[in-house]
Amino acid sequence: MNVLSVIGGVLWRPFPGDFELTQIGAANAAFSFLPYCQIHYKNVTADIFTTKAEPRTILMFQFLASLVALLFACLLCWRMFAGMLNQYQYDYTTAIVQFPIWLAFVPILWSLVLLSVAALISLCDEARAIMKAR
Repeated sequence: MNVLSVIGGVLWRPFPGDFELTQIGAANAAFSFLPYCQIHYKNVTADIFTTKAEPRTILMFQFLASLVALLFACLLCWRMFAGMLNQYQYDYTTAIVQFPIWLAFVPILWSLVLLSVAALISLCDEARAIMKAR
C-alpha cells in the first residue's frame, strides 16, 4: 500500500488514505499471529529466570502462562466485541477513505476466538504434562 502510494506520488498522484488502510492492515496482522504463537509455544519468554529450574517448575510456569493467555484472550474478545458494536452503532469511518471502522474488528475478533481456543488447548496440554510429571 505504501509502495503504491509513493510510486503514485512520483508518477501521477499519491493514493489517498494509504496510512489509514496500512494501520488497519497492521492491526489485523498483529492479532492474526497471536493464535499461531500460542499453539506453537512461540510467545516471548524470560528463560533467564528458569534456566536452572526443575522441569516441573517450568511446566507450572507454562501452565500459568497458558491460563493468563486464555483469560486475556477472553477479556479482549469481550471488549473488542463491545468496541465493534460501538463503532457500528455510531457509524465511525476513517477520515479520508471513509472505510467503516467496525469492519476492521471482524478479523481481529476471529483471531481472538482462535487465540482462546489455542490457549485452552495449550492449557490442557500443560495440565496433562504436569500430571505425567508427578
